[in-house]
Amino acid sequence: MPEKQPVNFFWFRRDLRLDDNAGLYHALRSGMPIVPLFIFDTTILDKLEDKDDSRVTFIYNSLLDLNGDLLLQGSSLLVKHGEPSAVWKNLLQEFNIQTVFMNHDYEPYARLRDNNIGELLKKHAVELRAFKDQVIFEQQEVIKDSGDPYTVFSPYKRKWLEKLNPDLHIKSYPAIKYLHNFWRNKSLIVPPLQEIGFSESSHSFPNKEFENIIKDYNRTRDFPALDGTSRISVHLRFGTLSIRKAAGFAFMAKDKTWLSELIWRDFYAMILWYFPYTAKSSFRKEFDNIQWKNDYGEFLAWCEGRTGYPIVDAGMRQLNATGWMHNRVRMIVASFLCKHLLIDWRWGEAYFARKLIDYDMASNIGGWQWAAGTGNDAAPYFRVFSPELQTKKFDPELSYVKKWVPEFMDPFKYPKPIVEHKMARERALKVYKKALDKS
Repeated sequence: MPEKQPVNFFWFRRDLRLDDNAGLYHALRSGMPIVPLFIFDTTILDKLEDKDDSRVTFIYNSLLDLNGDLLLQGSSLLVKHGEPSAVWKNLLQEFNIQTVFMNHDYEPYARLRDNNIGELLKKHAVELRAFKDQVIFEQQEVIKDSGDPYTVFSPYKRKWLEKLNPDLHIKSYPAIKYLHNFWRNKSLIVPPLQEIGFSESSHSFPNKEFENIIKDYNRTRDFPALDGTSRISVHLRFGTLSIRKAAGFAFMAKDKTWLSELIWRDFYAMILWYFPYTAKSSFRKEFDNIQWKNDYGEFLAWCEGRTGYPIVDAGMRQLNATGWMHNRVRMIVASFLCKHLLIDWRWGEAYFARKLIDYDMASNIGGWQWAAGTGNDAAPYFRVFSPELQTKKFDPELSYVKKWVPEFMDPFKYPKPIVEHKMARERALKVYKKALDKS
């Protein structure tokens, strides 16, 4: 039996693009044919409640695009469906693998999975090489002089900006020059979505163009009725757009506001890496003592956009209808759930995880803990957003509210407020203070 051809693998995960892909660049320059692989991970997929989950559809469509680009190079994408360890055991039998290349993933499950795969590959004398790709700075790169991680954003941002060398940190990886080094095999096909147990989502997805919107970002970003945000978060989440391209444009345009948002993204990824317990518990552990009210009926009213607070209901209806919600409104609805209704932030975080097409664990958890007052660099617990004031400030002509809650002026069609603001604020302050007194 002839000996199998030695090959290297590149494992696509949160980096579904060919150009400016750090791990892929190093793989293609390794001197061996590169087999491009994607695994539909059943450990993740089996936990999804909705079979038309928009994220799965986005990934699937991105894989079709990726495979189309690979076919032009005389290659094709190897797509597997299963538990990663089982998939890799079979691949080790099928191929003569020398090295596996991939990019780092910082979420708790991903770290455990990658460690397990690394051990498996090591047993078969296969090297695993991982690279930084989805952030500008990894956790160890921006730390205090003491070596400890930053837990407050402002000093982290200052150090981040001090450390940034544009010629190094936002320079693209020209992987496109080496695409001829892919494994030559055009016979593979991406299996139908139904074959992995899912159906196509009805949600539409934003394109990757952001340059024109970013010109006025600092002026328009807080107004939900305007098309004033980049909407590229889903592309950054799944790596169909390089973070270096986004940060490079912000840096060259001297747009400090948008660059700051990208720094927040790095910051939250670093926090989740150093403090993985924050995925399930309060960063500030004293707030684990909060006695949440957790009224399921009120939670359902929040989910469905029938709280009687138009700006809150508009946000939730936008989320349910499109899989996306304006960033300013995300803060308002999160604060309302935790402070006005005294519902555990984890309930809201899980609902966002289910509905958002751009769901990113680190940023979502960071944002929810910020709104709840339980996280790092958090708003003081006594800061409670007034939905009415937020509406007057950011939707003064009620354009956003009218779009999503057209019946809000009709007392026969629109519900009365589920809770009175002043009472809810005072109640929240008492409950939070009580939790602190226990610590």
